[in-house]
Amino acid sequence: MINITFPDGSVRQYEKGVTGYDIAMSISPRLAADVLAVNVRTASDGEDAKGTTYDLMRPIGEDVRIRLLKWEDDEAKKVFWHSSSHLMAEALEALYPGIKFGIGPAVENGFYYDVDFGGKTFTDADLAAVEKKMTELAREKQEFVRKDVSKADALKYFTEKGDQYKCELISELEDGTITYYTNGAFTDLCRGPHLRNTEVIKAVKLTAIAGAYWRGDQTRNQLTRIYGITFPKKSLLDEYLVVLEEAKKRDHRKIGKEMELFTFSPRVGAGLPLWLPKGAALRYTLETFLRKKQAEQGYLPVVTPHIGGKELYVTSGHYAKYGKDSFQPIHTPQEGEEYLLKPMNCPHHCEIFRSSPRSYRDLPLRFAEFGTVYRYEQSGELHGLTRVRSFTQDDAHLFCRQDQLQEEFEKVIDLILYVFKTLHFEKYTAQVSLRDPKNPSKYIGTDENWNKAEQGIIDAAKKKGLPFVIETGEAAFYGPKLDFMVKDAIGRSWQLGTIQVDYNLPERFQLEYIDSDGSRQRPVMIHRAPFGSLERFVAVLLEHTAGHLPLWLHPDQVKVLPVSEKYADYAKKVCNLLNNCEIRSSVDDRNETLGKRIREVSLQRVPLIAIVGEKEVAEGTVSVRYNAVDEGSMSVEGLASFVKAEIGKELAG
Repeated sequence: MINITFPDGSVRQYEKGVTGYDIAMSISPRLAADVLAVNVRTASDGEDAKGTTYDLMRPIGEDVRIRLLKWEDDEAKKVFWHSSSHLMAEALEALYPGIKFGIGPAVENGFYYDVDFGGKTFTDADLAAVEKKMTELAREKQEFVRKDVSKADALKYFTEKGDQYKCELISELEDGTITYYTNGAFTDLCRGPHLRNTEVIKAVKLTAIAGAYWRGDQTRNQLTRIYGITFPKKSLLDEYLVVLEEAKKRDHRKIGKEMELFTFSPRVGAGLPLWLPKGAALRYTLETFLRKKQAEQGYLPVVTPHIGGKELYVTSGHYAKYGKDSFQPIHTPQEGEEYLLKPMNCPHHCEIFRSSPRSYRDLPLRFAEFGTVYRYEQSGELHGLTRVRSFTQDDAHLFCRQDQLQEEFEKVIDLILYVFKTLHFEKYTAQVSLRDPKNPSKYIGTDENWNKAEQGIIDAAKKKGLPFVIETGEAAFYGPKLDFMVKDAIGRSWQLGTIQVDYNLPERFQLEYIDSDGSRQRPVMIHRAPFGSLERFVAVLLEHTAGHLPLWLHPDQVKVLPVSEKYADYAKKVCNLLNNCEIRSSVDDRNETLGKRIREVSLQRVPLIAIVGEKEVAEGTVSVRYNAVDEGSMSVEGLASFVKAEIGKELAG
């Protein structure tokens, strides 16, 4: 017999080999019908461990803690959507015999599968037939059957099938770790876990087609990536499609064009955004907002170049980890001299710390920079401002003593929460990102330093009362992280602010300070970026607000509209008075009807419209609309006071 502990702390005994489905059935058949998978945590996992998701039919052979996972649980959705990708692959293979498959994971909202159609064409027009076939197969109540297989047998099976992609993946696996999953006529190389059977997949929607190079390598075959999403109820799909339609309206690329914030040029280069005057004003306002708060907290501004010597990034470890995926080195006329476009700001800040002798009395030192960095993202992964090759981080690096680490880390948490509150990101989860103990080669540094850093982040998250989850394997190569996952107005999750504890770069750069006893000590380094990057933050903010930015942040706070050309001089006078009060204002006196100009200004989401005509000129006033609500007539000074008061309310929270 083994002991099964439930989330409420109660314990039941079951025979060794019991499954999650057996356990659910022992409680109630209704529960068993709703449960999709089971989370299992062994004694060796530790109290804060996330545990492992099992198939419902996988035997449990030791004392464990479990959580029975239903649709509402994120882990269950991943299982549901991963199983759905296999169902889609089965449908595709039935409709297009001889096709080959790359990988087919669950993603945040649904799943995809990369497919080699071998010269056959596949377009959006073909998606409906695949959806229909998936629905037919799901109704067959096909079981997902897991099977251990030797490496030799796995290679033999997929070689005979002619699937070079699976053979390549198998060649990199260790014998004894390989499993198949079979549903109906489809067998796939897969670790799982999966649903018990396909019956629970009730609603199917294939959402998009894209190109994807095999393993992200542009020199290799381009596959067809088919995206989809499924649900256990049709009503859930209907709700999702409404959200999807709303997401299209909120697409930051569309809003950015309407508001004249940014553009891209093929001559400048893919993934290199050009900020237009209004977008630059928006960036400047965000920077000013954060700079002011940082100054209050003792941050020191620094500026570093856009390039650095190759040896700088060899020392930091960035070149070994990311060099092959970065922009290629810049070779100068000096033989053997190489520079790189800056992929990170932290090595430069380490050199600033090294530039002078440091005492324990100097710490903590907080260096802050809005630093632009460059990463060579694959062209197929570029997307508006959310995935670019040039972006500006609101970066800071804090160098502190070990006894200061906890307090400094908690202060950074407070700063990030202040940013979220001011910009009305009210729903968030903190993610503690730890290293993967099964893959130590991905990381630099000693176990001792990693253990201290990981435990320190967990302790800080608990002390601040953050809602947090632990994600193993998501740490940076030099240290663990606390990432903030923010939900926007329509429920989508975005990763924004981040804080990282780093004992390793101070070691690699031989950073030192003189302690009170005269000894030389290593500082601890904290990396932090409340926005993450200005590009991504602006994109998320535009989609969260549908472009209706807070008044304090909007690049065009007031648009002054003369009723006709003869009132244009008065409109310009009003605009100048507002600008002198540091209120961002402009005049639209084009030779168009007032109604058309109001509609176009509304499309640009300008919060305040000041209309001037004969009456306003005579009285020295303006007629004001604030977010489409008529606020009546005001003097220009009254409008300025009104704007200042509204901004004060917004920033006061």
